[in-house]
Amino acid sequence: MSSSFGNRIKVQIFGQSHSKAIGVVIDGIPAGFEIDMDKLLGFMERRAPGRNIYSTQRREKDMPEILSGIVDNVTVGAPICAVIHNTDTRSKDYDNLRDMPRPGHADYPAYVKYQGANDIRGGGHFSGRLTAPLCFAGNICMQMLEKQGITIGAHIARIQDVTDKPFDPVSIGREELESIKEKEFPVLDDEKGAIMRERIESARMSLDSVGGAIECAVVGLPAGIGEPIFDGIENNIAKVTFGIPAVKGIEFGAGFMVAGMKGSENNDEFYYDDEGRIKTYTNNHGGILGGISSGMPIIYRVAIKPTSSIAKQQRTVSISKKENTMLEIKGRHDPCIVPRAVPVVEAACAIALLDLLIYERAE
Repeated sequence: MSSSFGNRIKVQIFGQSHSKAIGVVIDGIPAGFEIDMDKLLGFMERRAPGRNIYSTQRREKDMPEILSGIVDNVTVGAPICAVIHNTDTRSKDYDNLRDMPRPGHADYPAYVKYQGANDIRGGGHFSGRLTAPLCFAGNICMQMLEKQGITIGAHIARIQDVTDKPFDPVSIGREELESIKEKEFPVLDDEKGAIMRERIESARMSLDSVGGAIECAVVGLPAGIGEPIFDGIENNIAKVTFGIPAVKGIEFGAGFMVAGMKGSENNDEFYYDDEGRIKTYTNNHGGILGGISSGMPIIYRVAIKPTSSIAKQQRTVSISKKENTMLEIKGRHDPCIVPRAVPVVEAACAIALLDLLIYERAE
């Protein structure tokens, strides 16, 4: 089972949703970096369950226990290992699911791949619970990037059919990226945010769920970072981002809109600004050309599917009886996971970019 990423910065996630603990090992973080633990814990709190009626009522403190690699909040050069104990599990809710795969979940393909030995409780190793250690690793990487003047931020771009105001792809301020992190419901347009909440509440009341999209931006990344062909910025961000359960798509810059453009419309023309820096008038390329950063803001959007666990009755099969049957899913689940996924998308971005940045500077 491959649950690791990275060349210079290696991140490995371990554990299951209902195991005693989940955790992460981070190898390659240089010695001597001081971690702001308050900032790290605040970042993880943004992802934590049970904060409001729009998230699962499973309550976990998500307090990481650091086992190695950090002494007095300073990295020592050894691999960093941290665990997060699972304290609010209800495994009995999953007793009937070993024989009946849940629609939308990895239950059936995992059953086939692991000959029925996979842990189905709470989704096991495929659960969104595993994004907690990902956020731990991601915020350490994010703090290292911030020391180098690189800022990452994201917002809810869409819930069902309701869309938020997008980032300005040409001129995104660091203050904008930081201020949105203070919001419980991270949108740029609070009026649209209120309508999004209504969509989520409607889904919850009807025993259903809704999906959406997240827009992520990076400012301050210098031009020239990344590798062509297989190790470009898009490749690396996409690889970590698709490690987030429920992610079903990603598009950079103008994304799929370029399919309807002419070259004269899509091309971002260059100019020198007042400080002698090369920029582009537009940013359809999303800050990346040929897999390499252009110096413009990196902009991309991530599609998040609706929560697969819903209380509505659904059709499935009984594997032991080899017959069709009906399934009612019990347990505690988010009617929409998009709000909690915002910091996770930021974390994935930070891991991918720091790995590329350290690789670039080691050459």
